[in-house]
Amino acid sequence: MPSVASKIPSVDELKALFPLTLPIPTPDTIPDLITPKDFYREENLLRNPQSFQAWWSAIHTARESYAAEIKLERSDLSESSVALLGPLATPLARISFQRLTYLYESALVHFPNSFKMWKSYIIMRMSFVLGKQVVKKRAGGRKKFPEMKDALVDEREDLEQWEGGLNGIIGWEEWKSLIATFERALMWVPNLPRLWLMYLSIFFHPMCPPIVSYTHARHTFDRALRTLPPSLHSRLWVRYLLWAESRGGPTLVAVYRRYISVDPSVTENFTHLLLHPIDGKARPLEAAKLLLSLARKAAKGEYQSPEGKSPYQILGDWIDVVERFSDEVGLDVEETLQSNAAVAEAGAKETESEKEAAPASVDGKLIRMAGPAVTVDADGKALPPYDEDTDFKSPRKLNIEHIIHKDGFAVYKDQAGRLWTGLATYWIKRGEFDRAKETFEKGLDSVLTIRDFTQIFDAYAEFGESLISAMMESLSDEEDEAEAAETEKELDVRMKEFEELMDRRPFLINGVLIRRNPNDVQEWEKLVALHGDDDEKVAETYTKALETVNPRKATANLHRLYVNFAKFYEDGGTTGQAEPDLDSARKILEKGTKINFKTVEDLAEIWCEWAELEIRHDNYDEAIRVMQRAAAIPKNTKINYHDHSLSAQTRLFKSLKLWSFYVDLEESIGTVETTKTVYDKILDLRIANAQIIVNYAAFLEENKYYEESFKVYDRGVELFTFPISFEIWNIYLAKFVKRYSGSKLERARDLFEQALEKCPPKSCKPIFLMYAKLEEEYGLAKRAMSIYDRATQVVADEDRFEMFTIYIAKATANYGLPATRPIYERALEVLPDRQTAEMCLRFAALERKLGEIDRARAIYAHASQFCDPRVNPQFWSEWNAFEYETGSEDTFREMLRIKRSVQAQFNTEASYIAAQTMAAQQGTRQADNNATEEASDAMAAAEREAGSAPSFVAAKQTALHPQPQPDAAASATATTAANADEIHISDEEDL
Repeated sequence: MPSVASKIPSVDELKALFPLTLPIPTPDTIPDLITPKDFYREENLLRNPQSFQAWWSAIHTARESYAAEIKLERSDLSESSVALLGPLATPLARISFQRLTYLYESALVHFPNSFKMWKSYIIMRMSFVLGKQVVKKRAGGRKKFPEMKDALVDEREDLEQWEGGLNGIIGWEEWKSLIATFERALMWVPNLPRLWLMYLSIFFHPMCPPIVSYTHARHTFDRALRTLPPSLHSRLWVRYLLWAESRGGPTLVAVYRRYISVDPSVTENFTHLLLHPIDGKARPLEAAKLLLSLARKAAKGEYQSPEGKSPYQILGDWIDVVERFSDEVGLDVEETLQSNAAVAEAGAKETESEKEAAPASVDGKLIRMAGPAVTVDADGKALPPYDEDTDFKSPRKLNIEHIIHKDGFAVYKDQAGRLWTGLATYWIKRGEFDRAKETFEKGLDSVLTIRDFTQIFDAYAEFGESLISAMMESLSDEEDEAEAAETEKELDVRMKEFEELMDRRPFLINGVLIRRNPNDVQEWEKLVALHGDDDEKVAETYTKALETVNPRKATANLHRLYVNFAKFYEDGGTTGQAEPDLDSARKILEKGTKINFKTVEDLAEIWCEWAELEIRHDNYDEAIRVMQRAAAIPKNTKINYHDHSLSAQTRLFKSLKLWSFYVDLEESIGTVETTKTVYDKILDLRIANAQIIVNYAAFLEENKYYEESFKVYDRGVELFTFPISFEIWNIYLAKFVKRYSGSKLERARDLFEQALEKCPPKSCKPIFLMYAKLEEEYGLAKRAMSIYDRATQVVADEDRFEMFTIYIAKATANYGLPATRPIYERALEVLPDRQTAEMCLRFAALERKLGEIDRARAIYAHASQFCDPRVNPQFWSEWNAFEYETGSEDTFREMLRIKRSVQAQFNTEASYIAAQTMAAQQGTRQADNNATEEASDAMAAAEREAGSAPSFVAAKQTALHPQPQPDAAASATATTAANADEIHISDEEDL
C-alpha cells in the first residue's frame, strides 16, 4: 500500500485548504471545533464571561495542549508541501489554529481594549502565518536610541527573521486575515507603538504577498507616523528607511527625500544608495547635487558628517561622482562656456549694483532701503537663496568648472592639485581631450606647491601616454589609408607635445617656486640658467625679475640680479657673440643704485661693480667719478648706520665696504694725496676698523711717511679699546722699534708704558716681553729685570708660570744662580698649587746645584702638601731618589711619614675619583702600583737600584769590626737572626 507522502498535492488542492479563519470559525461552521474535552471549559466561560483570568487560562491551556500534540505528531508530508504551507502544513496545526482563533475572538468580544489579549492573539496568528521567529541573543538591554546612521546599522542586524512561513499566494486569504486582525487591533488600541512595530515587521517577511508589501506597506508606515507622537518617529523611520532600501527605485527616493528634509544626517547614505541601487538604475545627478549641498554646508560649519569626513573629503566624494558619471552629471564644453559667460555677466552686474548703491543716510538721517525678499524658516531664521545646483529635484546638469572654481579653489587652496586633476579627468571622461589639456596647462601655471605640481604633472603625463598608446592601437587596426594617414599625423603632433611637456618640466617647477615667492632671487637666477644661450629669453627674464621683486621683501643677494644683468650686456650675451653694450649695462647699474635695498651692503656692491666695470674697460677716471658719487658725504653726518627706517642711499656714506673699495682704487690708480684724503675721510666718519688703520699706516710707510704712519697708529689706538687695540699696539711698537732702534728710547718707553696702562692682564704678556727686549738690547739690564718683575705681577694666571720661567732664566743669565732665590720664593707664594709643585722641583734642583741639601729637602717637604701620591708619582719618585742619594735613614723615614700624611689628607671620595681619572688619562696607573710596591720595601728597592751593598747598615755593625760575607741565603738568615734592633718598615706605610 503506497504511503501518504508518495502523493504530492497540487497547488489547487493546497489553495482549497484556505481560508481557515475567514469567516471567524465557530462550532456552527466547523463541527470539530469543540471536542467533548472542551465542554467543561465552555461551561466555565459561559458562567464567567467577564473574567479575564478565565479566558486567559483557557487560551493558555489550549496553546499548551496544541504544543504537546504537535510534538507527538508524525508528519508524512512532502518537502514541497511543508515549504508552501509552513506551520499550517498538518491537519492538526490547521484545526488548532482555528480553535485558538475561536477562543481569542470570543475573548476579544468581552475585552476589546485589552492590549495583552490583542498582542497574544496577533503573536499566535503570526506564528501560524509567518513561521517560527528566530530569537537573536543580545548582550545587555537596548541602549538609548542612537543617531540614525548607527540606528540603521543596528536595526538591519536586529530585523525579525522567520523559519518557514505560509506562501503568500497559496495562503493569501490567511495573510489578508492577519492584516485585518492588525487593523482591528489598531482600531481599538491605536496609540501603542509595539503593535505598530509588529504590524510593520510583516512587510519584511520574504513570503509577504507583493500586493501587501508595497503600496499597502507604504500607506501603513505613513499612518503610523501620523498616529504616533513625534518622540516615537525615530523608531518608525528607521524601519521605514530599511523597508525603502529593500524596495529601491522611486520608493527609495521618495522615502529618503522626505526624511532628509527633516534630518540630513543620512544624506551620505542616501547618495551611496543612489549610486548603487538594487534595481541597477543609478541616479548620479541627484547624488552629485546632494553631495555638493553637503560640501557647501560643511564648509560653512552647518553640517557635520556622521562618518567623520571633513568638508574637503565630502567635496572629494563629489568629484569622484563627477569623474565616474561625467556625461550624466556635467555640461558639455559649449554649455559650460555659455554658463561661464552668464556667471561672469551676473557677477559684473552685481558689482555695478554695489557701486551704485544709494547712501544709507541723507543729512545724517537714516533712510529706509528696499531689498530682496528674504525667506525664513519656522524658527524665523533666514534661509539661503535658492540654488539650482543643490536642488536634487532639478534635472538641470552642473557646470563643473564653475563649481570647482567656486567651492574648490576658492576654499581649499592647499588642495589645488587634486581639484585640477579631477576637473581634467572629467573632461577626459567626456572625450574632450583638448579641454582636458587646457585644464592641465592652467593647473600647471597656477599651483603654488611642488606637491600639487607633481600631482598635476604626473596625471598630465599619464594622460598623454595613454592617449598616444590608444592612437597607436587604433592605427594598427586602421584599414582605410586616408584615415590612417590622418591618425599618423595627429599621433606625431601628440608625441611632439608630449616631448615638449617633458622638456618644459624644469621651467614649470621653477615657475611654481617663483609664484610661491616672487621675491626669491635664487629662483630667478635658476630660471636665467635654464634659458641657457637664448639671449632674448635671458634678457626678458632679467627684466621681468627686476620688475617683480620687491626689494624690501627679497631674499639675499638681490644686487646680483642687477650685476649679472649688467654683465650680460657687458659680455655681449651669454655666448659673447653679440657686441658689448656698455651703455645698457651702465643704465642697469644706474637703476640699481636707486633701489632701496634691505641692506646698505647690497647697494655698496652695485657701486663697486659699476666701478669695476669701468676699470675692466680702462675707464679709470670714470671709475673714480663713480666712487666719488657713491661716497659723497652729506651735510648731516650724524646718521645711524643701523637705522633701518632710513633708506639705503641715505646711509650709504657710512658703508665700510664702499670706502674700502674706494681707498683700494685710489691706492691702485690714484695719487698719494688723494689716497690720504680718502683714508682721512674714513677716520673722520669714525667707521674705520683696525684693518683700515693698519693699511693706512702701511701705505704711508711704503711711501716713506714714517711719522705720519705713527700718527695714524696713535689715532687708531685712541679710536679702539682692547682687545682690538692690542693688535694695533703690537704692530705699532714693532714698527717703531724697528725704525728707531735705540735712538728714541725715551719715546719708545713712553709708548710701551702707554700701551701697558690700559692693557688687560690676558693681553699684556707679549708687550712686556717686547718692552724687556728693548731694554736688554738698547737700555739697561736693571730696567729689563724690573719689567720682568712687573710682568710676573700683572699678567694673567695662566701666563704667570711661563713669565716666572723667563724671568728666572734672564736673572740667571745676568746675575747668576743665587740671584734667582727671591724670584723662586715669590713664585711659590703666588702660583697655584699645581704649578707650585713644578716650581718647587726646579727650586730644589737649584739648591742641589748650589750644595744646599737641607734647603732642597725643606723645599721638597713644602711642595709635598700639593702632590697627591696617586696623581703626581713623579714628584715622589724624584724626592725618593734625592733621599737615596743625599739623605740618611732618618730623613728617608721622615719622607715616608710625610707621604702617608699627604695621602691621608687627599683620601676623600672626590679626590679619589679625581685621582683615578687623572691616572687613567695619563696612563700612570701601572707606574703608581709599581711605586707602591717599591715603597713597601724602600730600602730593598734602593739596594737593587744601587746594585751594591746597602747604604745604611745596622747599628751594631761598624766599619771597625767588619764581619765575613756569607752566601746570599745564609746572609739573609743571619741578618734576620742577629739584628734584633733592625727597624722594620710595614708594607702599608707607603700606601
